[in-house]
Amino acid sequence: MIYDILLILYFVGWLFGLWFVFKKAGEAPWKALIPIYNIVVWIKICGKKKRWYIYFLIPAINIFTFLLLVVETAKVFHRYGFLEQTFAVIFPWIYMPMLGLNKWKYYDPNQEPPHKVSELRDWLDAIVFALIAAVIIRGKVLEFYNIPSSSMEKSLLTGDYLLVSKLAYGPRQAMTPLSFPLVHNVLPFSGGQVESYVDWIKLPYHRYCGLGHVKRFDAVVFNYPDGDTVCTAWQSNKSYHDLVREMGRENVLNSKQMLVGDQMVENKIRVRPVDKRENFIKRCIGMPGEDIEIIDQTVYINGKKLPNPIESQQTYAVKFSQSGLNYQKILEDEGVSREDYENALYGLYSGNDAYEVPLTELKAQELGASYFVESVNKICYPASNENKSIFPHSDSYAWSVDNFGPVHIPAKGEPLQLTLENLPIYERLIEVFEGNTLEVKGGKIYINGVETTSYTPKMDYYWMMGDNRHNSADSRFWGFVPENHIVGKAKWVVFSIDKDHKTVRWNRIFKNASEF
Repeated sequence: MIYDILLILYFVGWLFGLWFVFKKAGEAPWKALIPIYNIVVWIKICGKKKRWYIYFLIPAINIFTFLLLVVETAKVFHRYGFLEQTFAVIFPWIYMPMLGLNKWKYYDPNQEPPHKVSELRDWLDAIVFALIAAVIIRGKVLEFYNIPSSSMEKSLLTGDYLLVSKLAYGPRQAMTPLSFPLVHNVLPFSGGQVESYVDWIKLPYHRYCGLGHVKRFDAVVFNYPDGDTVCTAWQSNKSYHDLVREMGRENVLNSKQMLVGDQMVENKIRVRPVDKRENFIKRCIGMPGEDIEIIDQTVYINGKKLPNPIESQQTYAVKFSQSGLNYQKILEDEGVSREDYENALYGLYSGNDAYEVPLTELKAQELGASYFVESVNKICYPASNENKSIFPHSDSYAWSVDNFGPVHIPAKGEPLQLTLENLPIYERLIEVFEGNTLEVKGGKIYINGVETTSYTPKMDYYWMMGDNRHNSADSRFWGFVPENHIVGKAKWVVFSIDKDHKTVRWNRIFKNASEF
């Protein structure tokens, strides 16, 4: 509620100030209340050229233009102080009324000589203004995101740079506002060991109105739900909770260094707030209130078969019938990355009799038709309770990445019936995501000290999966994605680099990133 009030004050304060600024400039004050026309008049009284009208039509650029026009308004009142102009950019809803209600006089910029400042001041103004505008745009409008792994291939590729819209689902209010600008959670050049924020101030979750809501098959960027506690040696490559299951809590907490690959890396334990957890990108498969089940790699929602993304991948065992061939080149021509090829080689060294590589269904068919290939067989992992990395990490559930569920996805306001059997599925939701205490005593469930057989979630939850189904850390491993973890919608690929061949993928630029 408080955030909605502040948003209203922002726009009301700006328009209120513009009313009196127009009056001082000799314009009819009512013009300040007419959308679009008020911008035309505002540009005119600041003495700016007609191209400024075009700037206001360009998304993101119009935010820069708006803030710059606030500074230009200060200048036509001969307010040139650096700190004052900085205040104007940060708090235009306060500063514009100050200009209008104060006794400061308006000076027509067309009749005034240009105000000169030192080169240092010019640079300082530009840096501070650009920084403030960039922080606002990155936090509320859009952000660029680099695909670091192959979890979404072949829909989105490693090396793709995406434009992520914060407006698509509504911009989220910063929950950890005291942080180094334009940096996510660790300071650059710190080896991932120094946090870029302090949590002295923590704000509650709030999302402003957006252009729409999360839809099935959207490519969604969100904060890693399993990243509330982090081992800095691994960051998000392996969660703290997985390490605890493997090594034991005391061993993890007491490990000052950890072996990552073939190197010992300094390790610290960090607890991160929601908005400072690592950013992940997956496709939304299950919506709040639905039942999801995976049977032999096929996803079912409420009992109905769900189509796979056209460019989704599964792992296939490829046997070649001829020796002496350049197997790496053959597989690369079918879209297998060098990293995946090297993983397949490691499998061969470990005793496999085939190259186990991720392929789309079409590529698998093409490869299987080749005269030098003996067989191409899809690998499907049977249900098992031996893999403790599979959600909900309980011996009571014999699931795998290819045979999973059924699971009910929680919805806001919809009561969940709790039993000792299904509690492992929902205990993290109750304790971590929604901040309750949970105990089991004498075979009974207690939430916040009260015996209960149900729980009503305060948020909607989603089920996210990568298109590279056998090479994706997703909801099958760590469960639901709460709505307060949602960052934005991947809209377009703006640039793409093939890191294997050091070339630009020109054909991917402006590709729809959420295309299904």
